[in-house]
Amino acid sequence: MASASRIFEYFVVCGLGPEIRALDGVMGFHGADDMYMPAFIDQFPPSSHALYPPPPPQLPTCVLPAGVRIYSSGLDANDFSTYPRSYPIVLTEGDGSKIYVSCIAFRDPICEDIIEAYQIPANSYADKCICLVSHSPSFQVLRDALEEIFVLCFSPAGCRKPLWDIISHVVANVPLPTPGKDRVLFAIENCLLSAEAPPKEWLPHADISFQPLVQCLDVDKLIQLFIAVLLERRILLRSNKYTLLTLVSEAICHLIYPLRWQHVYIPIIFSSGVDYIDAPTPYMMGLHSGVDTSTVTMDGVVVVDLEYNRITTSEEIPPIPETEHNFLRGEILKLLQPNVMGIDYMKVNLGSMGAHSLRTGTKSWGHEHDFQLRLIFLRFFAQIMSGYRNFIDNASPGGFNTQAFLKKRSRTTNQPVESMSMIMQFIETQGFLDYLERCSNAEENTNNLLDKLQDATGRGQNPLAIFPSHVADPEIITIADSETGGSEPGERFCYKRFPANARTEEQEEKRKSILAVASGASKQVTNSPLVPIINGSSNAESLSPRERAAERDRMVLDIKVKLQGLWLRLLRLGATEDPLSSFEYGTILALIESDAEGIGGSGFVECIREHIHSGWQCRLTDEQFIAVKELLKTAITRANSRNDMSTIRDALEVSAEMYRKDPNNVQDYVQRHLLSLSVWEELRFWDGYFEYLMENCSNKSTNYVTLVTAQLIVMETHMAGLGLPDIDSWNMIEKIAERNNLGYKQLIKLRALLTHLQQLRIGYWGVATGKGQQLPSYGMASPRALDVSNESQQPAEASGLGRNWVQSMFSRDRSLRASSFNRANDAKVSPISGKTDLSAAPKKSQTNMRTLRGHTGAITALHCVTRKEVWDLVGDREDAGFFISGSTDCTVKIWDPSLRGSELQATLKGHTRTIRAISSDRGKIVSGADDQSVIVWDKQTFKLLEELKGHDAPVSSARMLSGERVLTASHDGTVKMWDVRTDTCVATVGRCQSAVLSIEYDDTTGILAAAGRDVVAHIWDIRSSKQMFKLQGHTKWIRSMRMTGETIVTGSDDWTARVWSLTQGTCDAVLACHAGPILCVEYSPSDKGIITGSSDGLIRFWENEGGIRCVKNLTLHSASILSINASDHWLGIGAADNSMSLFHQPQERFGFSNTGSKVAGWQLYRTPQKTAAMVRCIASDLDRKRICSGGRNGLLRLWDATTSI
Repeated sequence: MASASRIFEYFVVCGLGPEIRALDGVMGFHGADDMYMPAFIDQFPPSSHALYPPPPPQLPTCVLPAGVRIYSSGLDANDFSTYPRSYPIVLTEGDGSKIYVSCIAFRDPICEDIIEAYQIPANSYADKCICLVSHSPSFQVLRDALEEIFVLCFSPAGCRKPLWDIISHVVANVPLPTPGKDRVLFAIENCLLSAEAPPKEWLPHADISFQPLVQCLDVDKLIQLFIAVLLERRILLRSNKYTLLTLVSEAICHLIYPLRWQHVYIPIIFSSGVDYIDAPTPYMMGLHSGVDTSTVTMDGVVVVDLEYNRITTSEEIPPIPETEHNFLRGEILKLLQPNVMGIDYMKVNLGSMGAHSLRTGTKSWGHEHDFQLRLIFLRFFAQIMSGYRNFIDNASPGGFNTQAFLKKRSRTTNQPVESMSMIMQFIETQGFLDYLERCSNAEENTNNLLDKLQDATGRGQNPLAIFPSHVADPEIITIADSETGGSEPGERFCYKRFPANARTEEQEEKRKSILAVASGASKQVTNSPLVPIINGSSNAESLSPRERAAERDRMVLDIKVKLQGLWLRLLRLGATEDPLSSFEYGTILALIESDAEGIGGSGFVECIREHIHSGWQCRLTDEQFIAVKELLKTAITRANSRNDMSTIRDALEVSAEMYRKDPNNVQDYVQRHLLSLSVWEELRFWDGYFEYLMENCSNKSTNYVTLVTAQLIVMETHMAGLGLPDIDSWNMIEKIAERNNLGYKQLIKLRALLTHLQQLRIGYWGVATGKGQQLPSYGMASPRALDVSNESQQPAEASGLGRNWVQSMFSRDRSLRASSFNRANDAKVSPISGKTDLSAAPKKSQTNMRTLRGHTGAITALHCVTRKEVWDLVGDREDAGFFISGSTDCTVKIWDPSLRGSELQATLKGHTRTIRAISSDRGKIVSGADDQSVIVWDKQTFKLLEELKGHDAPVSSARMLSGERVLTASHDGTVKMWDVRTDTCVATVGRCQSAVLSIEYDDTTGILAAAGRDVVAHIWDIRSSKQMFKLQGHTKWIRSMRMTGETIVTGSDDWTARVWSLTQGTCDAVLACHAGPILCVEYSPSDKGIITGSSDGLIRFWENEGGIRCVKNLTLHSASILSINASDHWLGIGAADNSMSLFHQPQERFGFSNTGSKVAGWQLYRTPQKTAAMVRCIASDLDRKRICSGGRNGLLRLWDATTSI
């Protein structure tokens, strides 16, 4: 019977195998206090079975997530902790399908041969886990069958047949029931069990109880978790019971039906995988509450403590609209507390009245309660997505007209659009997009219960009308018991431990070899690190072919065991030990170099791969990094000489995972240092690698074109990681693609991805130096200064580059394709109409660039002390022009650029989390951080004056005002005014519905503007304590604002900037010419123009006289524009790729003025040579012509353009 038609796919036993190793990968027994790696012990069908694929390799680690512990005793009736534990787990495969596993973990005696080999104390016990594996979510059937097998094994009465005969019969013969048609009856000894599945017209099969979910979380917490899952946040469930973690995860996934969870799903994660919590992508994971997470960053993670009914998160979870929230909360309470909710109502029968009332009454929780709870949430979706089918529009982004849907909902519910932030976020989720895509599937659309419920509700029908009114009785399928076989009548089989399945001769031989090595029997092999050659041994002639093969297998195993030990010892060398001069390094190198058969090289690569699979995080020290790099180079070189492509392939893949971090926290991968090897230039290797990927892909049922494209993408990532020249890489990819008949659309996608990867690599590492061939420049950053003869020469426009290669893809001339990138990059940028002629800029002059070191973490806030801040009646203070920086290292540093070589003046310590905002005035500095506090410092003594606490979320903005006042904004949606003299919050002067990202304040008029994630710009007059306007129009987060006089300019993630009137509260203009979020806006006081910068790298100048129009575009930068700062005649700009530019607007002289646009008069003054760094923030001192950038590497780069002014 094929596995797809069986309900039980595997019976697996996991625990302590013959090869014992600790959780850190060290082989051998290290005492009962250590935890050990679980392994496969037995299974049915056997791993050698040709018809069935093997079970997931991660299964042992998942079913025993804490590892295997060794005990001195077994089950004790008086000790509850020794009892067997039964729990389910769920695994997710690469194609998104789920594997359901029922587990029973218990203490079982360790086999005598293992005890003897590893010298474990006699009569010891170890954790063992038996599992039933299925693709069907029949949790209860899996659990009942597994528990019956377990009870049968240890029953004093024993069983009629050998236990593995019973197991094999159940696994091989119980079919998967047809949904809604079959009920399968089968017996395990004398216990009768049944399995069935609901019809396809009903809710999806969920063979679990939802009671644990509603018992662990109250109604409000349940709704909060539901929203977090719906909005695809990072969800971490905590409990000390594995069953709870799985049942709650599965239950909440069923409650979001008709949506499906689209991201990482690990209901029980193993203890050593706690680092995965730092993953930036959405996930839902469960972690035992006994695992320590103090070393893991929990920013943005929704932590659900199931034991204490508690949910904590650093990010706001938007609420459900009030109408739907009241419905959802009320219906759940009716289900959970029917006596309380209906206490005022008469208990009489009024016919059809109460058609929607619960029929569960006060009965104990059962299947009816589960169904009612799922129906409540389906009715919620029917309400909140009412009429959504009318707005499915393939021409709109994502296939859905969001704006029209929100406007229609606003009219229907009388709710403003800004109150629908939860719905707006929901519509942008992957789950919703996946649902829309499935709606186009005719079969799924036929059984779409959401559409049926909306239609039934519109007709005033009972929600239950969407389900079939009559379901035929299922057909009974009875599975006959197996014959008794060779057992005698009346014979009983009793077991003191869970029995082992019969092993093949090969398996038995392998087990004995492993245990022989462990016990020291293999010590007779020579102690020399060099590999003995069997054919040259003295007794080789007398061995039979079978004995010779067995001897070789033992030798191979011995080498691999030695390599494992040497590799692990190499990783554990102390900080003062040099790996390159160590015994471990020399021995591994000798094993690789002296082995003519390649056992040493392939074994070394294999032991690294096994270490990675066991949970190693691939992190190396600088010394280990060099050692591993040289060993892999040697292994690849030797393998290439033997034409051993499999070893080269495996080495390529593991090299992409192993990395180190430099002092600036930048990762460097081993793969990048293998470019000098010639094998990568050979098409035969990449041909073979492509065939290997195609043969071993997890989902061969997918479309052939998609399958080929996916494997070529994998190859492109490795080529870019190695640093292969772009043209060489593309020539090989193109040949393989054409050989597999890929169309031009796939070729374009592959070419675009390769270009993007090359840009990222060059931007991160610079031009590869392992080859003599020079790579083309893509205008990206480099980690070290490149030899550029002309600093004023700018990179070619990115769009021009893109057009060149797209055009070449349609060309029939192959030579044109091969050289298109060379021509695109060799071409000079010529002045064209409507574009800035950079060659017309003033001649290049020497610039001054300094690197300021001091921070140990990424720079997250940067402020320049301007002349306006510190001016008084005497004149400028000496601290004008200082830069103040904040970092993830929780410190604030003050820099004086005038003191060359001694710029760092002070380090201010007081915050406990990342600094996000800095401001200052003549005598004080104020800083705000993620620790929700605001600290005021004395600028002269650098002492902490006051710590202002009152915000409930990270502080995003801070501003020093006149009169010893401080204005702060936070992610809690509030803007607060503080009096520094009394250390108190004077007032909460503004409230937004979500996090505030930007504020503007006019101290002369008392007008405050704040905006952020609620997509509304709020305007208050704080002197009269009233809100003036809510400026609505943006559809995504507002990132930046600039207020001047009676005008305010806002920039948003919706790719537009808007100009608003503060007197009328209206939008005067929409500036919509960018191709990405607008990150900064600026007002030019000299010409009353507006300047916008976007993530598309463009800077646009807008004239604001007689109507707003764009008069100038700059393509000077190739990354997101982070800062634009304008004064009367100077303009400073900084981008995320660490490029900077300074512009100058000439003054009018002798009474003559330019008749053209003043805004277009900005001219490029200077731009420094660009060196690579990922920049987080930028500040400008235009009075002294300085621009400072703060990078994620903790360095500040200060450009002083004052030379020859």
